[in-house]
Amino acid sequence: MSEHVIPPLVLIPENAPFNPDQRSWLSGYFAALLGPAVEGATALAPGDTGSGPKLADNDDAPWHDPSMPLPDRMELAKERPEPQKLMAAMAQQDCGQCGYNCADYANALFLKKEERLNLCQPGGKDTLRMLKKLDEEFGAGGGAKAAEAGEGEAKAEAPLGPLGYCRENPVEAVFLSRTRLNEPGGEKETWHVEIDLTGTPIEYVVGDSLGLFPSNPPALVDAVIAELGTRPERMIGGQTLRNRLIKDYSLGAAPDGLYQLLSLLTSGEARKKARALSAGEDPDGDAAYLDVLGALHKFPGARPDAEVFLEALDELQPRLYSISSSPKADPGRVSLTVDAVRYNHRSRLRLGVASTHLGERIAEKTTVKVYLQKAHGFALPEDLSKDVIMCGPGTGIAPFRAFLRERAATQAPGRNWLFYGHQRQASDFFYKDELNALKDGKVLTRLSLAWSRDGTEKTYVQDRMRENGADLWKWLEGGAHFYVCGDAKRMAKDVERAIIDVAGTHGGKNPDEAVAYLAHLKKTGRYQADVY
Repeated sequence: MSEHVIPPLVLIPENAPFNPDQRSWLSGYFAALLGPAVEGATALAPGDTGSGPKLADNDDAPWHDPSMPLPDRMELAKERPEPQKLMAAMAQQDCGQCGYNCADYANALFLKKEERLNLCQPGGKDTLRMLKKLDEEFGAGGGAKAAEAGEGEAKAEAPLGPLGYCRENPVEAVFLSRTRLNEPGGEKETWHVEIDLTGTPIEYVVGDSLGLFPSNPPALVDAVIAELGTRPERMIGGQTLRNRLIKDYSLGAAPDGLYQLLSLLTSGEARKKARALSAGEDPDGDAAYLDVLGALHKFPGARPDAEVFLEALDELQPRLYSISSSPKADPGRVSLTVDAVRYNHRSRLRLGVASTHLGERIAEKTTVKVYLQKAHGFALPEDLSKDVIMCGPGTGIAPFRAFLRERAATQAPGRNWLFYGHQRQASDFFYKDELNALKDGKVLTRLSLAWSRDGTEKTYVQDRMRENGADLWKWLEGGAHFYVCGDAKRMAKDVERAIIDVAGTHGGKNPDEAVAYLAHLKKTGRYQADVY
C-alpha cells in the first residue's frame, strides 16, 4: 500500500493577474495567516530555503532607492528578516565600491562570508553605525568586532581574488596623462585621465569601472602631524608615521573611533561633546565638516600618542571611476573623467583625495594601484541593432563616451541618442569636438544639450527629455535601452520622473501605469543606472 501524499495547496490560482514571484509571496502570506488550518500550505517566501531567513535581493526591496533617507529605509525593513535589514542600511547605489552590490554585501555579512562593516563608501558613517547597531541586535558579535577593527590597524583580512580584479589584489599601472576638459571661465575643474594597462591582467568592457588607490595630500599629512606634536619620521609598523598617513589612512570625515579616543583625553564639556560626536550626534552643528584635522582642532587639549591615533582612524579606501574608453577603440589603456573636488570651509582648503591625486599630484609615467570593478547590470545591449538612449550630465558622460566609441568601433546599426548637460556651454561642453565628429559620422544620431547657467532659466537634462517627449516615447516603444549616469540622490530621480511623465503625456498612461512602465523597463534590463 503506497503512502498517501497530500499535494501542496495552491492558494493563488495560475490565472490570477500576478507574476510567479507575486503569486508565491501571496501564497506564503495567506499560508502564514491561515497556519495549520490549511493542510499542505507553505509559508516560504521567494528565495527562502526553509533553513533560515530570506536573503536580500533587489526584487523584494522597496527601500532600494538611493534618494530615500536611511531612517525611511530602515522603517520599511523593520519587520523584515536580518539580511534585508542589513541591505536597507546600505546606500542603495549598487556602485560596487565595496566589491559587491548592496544585496550581496548584506548577504555576505549575514552569512559571515564578509566581516568588514566599513566598506560602503557612499553610506559613510551612517551606514557603518547602522550595521554596527544591527550586528549588536542580532547578537552575532563577530561583525561588530570587525567594524571596530576596520577603524584601526587590526582589520579583517579579506581573501584575495583574481589579480587586478578586486580591491584586495590590485595591480600597478602607469599614469600616462591628464588633460583639462573645462575651458577658461568654468567654475569646476575636470580632467580626462589616461592610464596604461599594458603588462597588467586587466581586460575591461564598456560599462565597467576602475578602482584606484589614492594618496593623501602631503601638506594635509604634515598639518596633522604638527597638530599631534610628534615627529614625521617616527617608525610605526615598519614605516614612518608620515608615510603611513599618506598611503594607509583616511584623513577625511573623522571616524567615531577618533572621537571616542579624544573623549578619553578630555574632560568636562569637551568630553561630553566628543562622546556625543562618537554617537552620531551633532552638538555644535559642525559634524558634517569635521575631518581628522578639524577634529584635532576642535579638541586642542587632547593629543593622543601617534600609534594610538592611527588605530582610531579609518583605512584609506579606493575610489571607483566609470571608464570613459572602449577596449576596441583604445586597446591597452583606460581613460577616466574626473572632477577635482576643492572647496573652502572656515578658511581651510579642502581637497578630494582621489580626484586631486589624479588632477594634480601624481606625476606622468609613474605608477598607480588599480583594479577592475565589473559592472553590475550596466552594459550595452548584446543586440547591436537596438537603439540606445544615454543621459549623463557632467562627469556622468564618462561611460557614454565609452559606449559611443564602442558603437563606432563595432559599427553597431542601432541609433544612439545622448542627453548631456552642465553649467555653461562655453566652458563645460566636455568632449565637444569628439561628440560633434561622432554626430557628423552618423554614430551619434541625436545630441540634446542642457545648460543650467546659460540664460535666465536653468535647463537640465530632464527638461530636454520632456521637450523631446514624443520622439523619446517612440524610441522607447521601439525597444530602445535607456541609461543614466550621475548623481544618485537628485539627478537620477529627476530623470526617472521625466520618463514617467513622458509615458503619461505621450503614452497615454495613467500615473500608476506610467510608474509600472518604468518598473518594467528596469525589470527587463532596458533601464540601467550607474549612479553615485
